[in-house]
Amino acid sequence: MTSAGELDAADPLAQYRGLFVEAPGVVAYLDGNSLGRPLTASVERVGTFLRQEWGGRLIRGWDEGWLDLPLHIGDELGRVALGAAPGQVAIGDSTTVLLYKLVRAALDARPGRTEIVIDRDSFPTDRYVVEGIAADRGLTIRWVDTDASAGVTPDLAALRVGPSTALTLFSSVAYRSGYIADVERITAIAHAAGALALWDLSHSAGVVPTSLDAWGVDLATGCGYKYLNGGPGAPAFLYVRQELQEHLRQPIQGWLGSRAPFEMGQGYTPAAGIRGMLSGTPPIVGMLAMQDMIALIDSVGLDAVRAKSVALTEYAVELCDELLPDARLASPRDSARRGGHVTIDHPRFAELMPVLWERGVIPDFRRPNGIRLGMSPLSTSFAEVELAVRTIAELLAG
Repeated sequence: MTSAGELDAADPLAQYRGLFVEAPGVVAYLDGNSLGRPLTASVERVGTFLRQEWGGRLIRGWDEGWLDLPLHIGDELGRVALGAAPGQVAIGDSTTVLLYKLVRAALDARPGRTEIVIDRDSFPTDRYVVEGIAADRGLTIRWVDTDASAGVTPDLAALRVGPSTALTLFSSVAYRSGYIADVERITAIAHAAGALALWDLSHSAGVVPTSLDAWGVDLATGCGYKYLNGGPGAPAFLYVRQELQEHLRQPIQGWLGSRAPFEMGQGYTPAAGIRGMLSGTPPIVGMLAMQDMIALIDSVGLDAVRAKSVALTEYAVELCDELLPDARLASPRDSARRGGHVTIDHPRFAELMPVLWERGVIPDFRRPNGIRLGMSPLSTSFAEVELAVRTIAELLAG
């Protein structure tokens, strides 16, 4: 096996690690798939905004472009990372709120249909939103049962999608296993049945090349604080395919989504286009850091980011095979079907987590017994991966 030192020395993206803020006492950060490190450029951007734009311009800043930031940053994100033409992506609200909006809008666009298809291993938010809406409306949830070490396949989806399906909701990358779904084929299955397809891109945006327009995706959403490095609680993004925008009406009728928000008039008329999916005042400070990460991905190229991601996860799998023979790989072994993280299972992992964190080795834990090794390609070194796996092996042996 090639050493971590050799891999880091040959890494064409190694220079970018120095652009991120260092965390004192952290020797291996493998949780970038949950919360990305901040860029030093973002520290400066946010500080400058607080002092000069917010602090200097005060309320006048709304007249100088703040209101357009959700659409401007959305277009950049669509171009750089989502394969989406302008006018289809917007930033704002949390992933939960955006899921609620999109699910409700999709159901209203398919009247008479009574079923939603989702898999049991979807991230809890996705399942909870669907369960709540289904209970309110008396709809049926068709659950797709998946292998926990993999995810939803076209064949599994086809078993549940039918003439009563209004909407399918799946994750492009499974949050636990890292399995990459075949978005294009599953979307085509939904369309063949007359249903709409909604995708959660939280674990793929910024690390796995995505082509929403080319794949025919109807709706998508995802968070801004994982591989997009927007910071804790950063706003999420949504995508609505251009052809659907005039037919969908989102349920949270806030002032900023209206056609003339500053007229403060009676009655709600939605704005045209993607702006009509907005609701309240945009979280300006919360979306600033995303701009820097989107620009960095743009300069590096998403294909290069993906290549480094594959190399990191392959190295992690090799180390786990060698050093953790009693652990079980709970992610796809084929890198083409694996996203940016690797999950390994062992019955003792829960007890190891506090000790790992004390030593400055930071993965995360997913019940019942999985440690996720989440590697953000532009900020993670091969040496960190080796140190983390060796520390896990040492603690298991001890």
